[in-house]
Order: sequence, then structure tokens, then C-alpha cells
Amino acid sequence: MDTALIVLVGLLGLAVGAGAVWMLYAQPLAQRLAEAEGDAKLARERTAWLEQAQKQLGDTFEALAGRTLKASTESFLERSSSELGHLVKPLGEGLDKLDRNIRELEEKRAGAYEGLETHLKALDEAQRELQASATTLNQALRSSGIRGRWGEFQLRRIVELAGMTDHVDFDEQPTVDGGRPDMLVYLPNGGALPIDAKAPMDAYLDATAAEDASERRAKLKAHAKALRGRVQDLSRKAYWAQFDPAPPYVVMFVPNEACLSAAFVADDALLDYAIDQQILITSPVTLLALLKAVGYGWQQVAMSENARHIAQEGKELYARLSTFAEHLAGVGDGLRTAQDAYNSAVGSFDRRLVPSVERFRELGISADEIPGPKPVDTALRSPDQRRLEG
Repeated sequence: MDTALIVLVGLLGLAVGAGAVWMLYAQPLAQRLAEAEGDAKLARERTAWLEQAQKQLGDTFEALAGRTLKASTESFLERSSSELGHLVKPLGEGLDKLDRNIRELEEKRAGAYEGLETHLKALDEAQRELQASATTLNQALRSSGIRGRWGEFQLRRIVELAGMTDHVDFDEQPTVDGGRPDMLVYLPNGGALPIDAKAPMDAYLDATAAEDASERRAKLKAHAKALRGRVQDLSRKAYWAQFDPAPPYVVMFVPNEACLSAAFVADDALLDYAIDQQILITSPVTLLALLKAVGYGWQQVAMSENARHIAQEGKELYARLSTFAEHLAGVGDGLRTAQDAYNSAVGSFDRRLVPSVERFRELGISADEIPGPKPVDTALRSPDQRRLEG
């Protein structure tokens, strides 16, 4: 800051000096010009001299200002370079570190982009395979035979998920009068619930392939109409009339959630119409819930049956315990009679035989003493006594 101030003061002094010199010379010249106004030659000479003097003064001022500014600038730069070095050095180190971090980040980003590109390629291949599979499935489902087998397969998976056992809880393709449902689910009360898995899907597949919105809506309405027709067919077969007892309904299984949802959207009265026709339209989720409810009913029946068997076994065990208690009491009575007889025999031995044996020993027949039997003093306890003691 001091050097810059010095430079400015010097430049200002030069400007003032140049102005003074110019005023010094300019005033006499003006007077001469005024006095010799008529002499053109003298005027031209004076004018040329003024121009030359102004040029010399300008050159001199420019040279002095340039040398002063250069010297001041060099001095300022020399002084500032040492002072700014301490400030610029940490900034340079920080910039170097930032550059290294940016390079590392770019390397990691490049690796991540490569991995992402690999995943995107794999995803694209999977999407292509899925699209091909969907196209194949779409073409296959247009065949009524394949669509029927697919519906039966889906139905079998759902009953297995519900925990049911083949030929115990259900039968597939049973032969009954008036038709053959795809499955017959046995109910706990001895009845059965018929299930049909033959749902029309041609119009729905056409709707999924349609690109125009109006054409798609028309195909979906045709799909709902086809489901109505299937409801009418099942209602005329009246499978429920062939089983007694049985709920007065037939389950119409649609093995695709989206297919059934689209039909309900296109025809909001379809469900009410089906119930009026004694047909329960179910999707995989609702059918699973229905079969779970049937399975729970079977569990309750099994628990009731087990409780009945437990009660029957308890009655029989109680009767057997009563008979055994009677036999055990008879054994106790016999033991007490034997104990009394034994104690009587011991008393008779002590009173009647021991004195005679003692006299024989006193007469010298034998020196050995005959040990006498001891009476039994332990009393037998009856069941009533054991209950009182317990």
C-alpha cells in the first residue's frame, strides 16, 4: 500500500510540473500571437513551435511516468511475492489434494459406470427373455386346452398352499351326473364344494395387445361378456344339486388376478349377477382364503372328534379303575384274614407248644432252643385311610 501511494504522488507531481511549464511558455506565446496577428508566417512558426514543445513535453512526461510506474511495479511485485508466497502455498497444496481426490472419484465413477452398464445389459437381456416368455404364454393361453390345463395347475397349487391332501380333502376331475367339475372339495359336514377352472381369456388377451384405447375398452367389455356367459353355463349345470348336504353354490375359478379385475371394471354388475346365479367368482387370492376357511373347519371338526374320543376313553378308564379298586379291596380283605389267622396260630404255638418243648429240654432230650414264630403287627391300610392320610 505504501509503494502504491508513493507512485501516485510522483505521478501527480509530474502532472503539476508539466502544467506549470506549459503555462510558463504558453502565456508569452499567446501574447506574441496577439501582437503579430497579421503575420501568417510568424503565426505558423509559433504554431509549429508550440506543437513541437507540446510533443516534447508529452514524450518527456510519458517517459518519466513509464519509468516511475515500472520501478514502482517491480518494487511492489518483489515485495508482494514474498508476502503472498505464504498465503498461496497452502492454497496450492489444497488444490493439489482436491485434484487427487477428483481423480480418485473419477476412477471410482468410471468403475461404477462399468458395473452399472453390465447390470443394465443383464436387465435388458432379462427383459427380452421375459417379453419372449410373455409372448409365448400369450400365444399358448389362446388355446382352450392349454388354458384349461394351466387353470387346473393353478388350482392344484392353491389347494396345496391351503394345506389340503389329495383324495382326503379334495378330488380332481370327479365324475358326477350332469358334468365333471375340475375339483371337488370335501366339507366338514359331509358335503362337497365343486370348483370349475375353465375361464375364458381370449378377449382379455386381445385387450392387452391392443394399442388403441377405444379398441382396448371394447375388448374388455367383450371379456366381461364372455365371463357372464360362463356364469350362465355353470349355473345351468347346477353341480350343488348332486351333493347333500352342500352349499348351493359353484366356485368359478379365474386363475389370473388382472383378468378378473379387468372384467369387474368393465362390468360393475358382474359379481352381483354371478351371486344371483349361485356362482362364486374367485381369483387365486380369494380362493386361497376360501380353502383356508374350509381347512380351519376341518381342524375344528378334528378337535371336536378328538375331544369326543378323549371323553369316551376317560369313561372307560374310570370304569376300569372302579373294577380294579374292587379287586384290590378283596385282596386287602384276604390279607387281613390271613394276618389274623397267622397271629392266632402264633399265639397258640406260644401257649400250647412252647411249654411242652421247654419240659423236654429240661429232661435232657435236647439243649437247643426252638425259635418261635413272631406275630405280624403291621396293619393294612384301606383306600379310605390313605385318602385321609394324604
